[in-house]
Amino acid sequence: QKRRDQVMSITVLYFASLREAAGKSSEQLPLPDSLSALYEELNGHYRFGFDQHALRVAVNDRFAAWQSPVRDGDTVAFIPPVSGG
Repeated sequence: QKRRDQVMSITVLYFASLREAAGKSSEQLPLPDSLSALYEELNGHYRFGFDQHALRVAVNDRFAAWQSPVRDGDTVAFIPPVSGG
């Protein structure tokens, strides 16, 4: 049972070049105000090198819009463009 004073959090998953830049495949972070704000903060910290509009974002294993709400316990994944051949 969660106590009321516990910080709400999400899990962020990193793939491909984002994982390399972050130096990890995932981390727990406090619940953000928005997906856009979360990415901007992480991009500033890890210097991913992508504008958010170049990425896809998924919440709980489903592609989502950048305006989608984020709730306590959600899993968020930022998916960089992948070059194919």
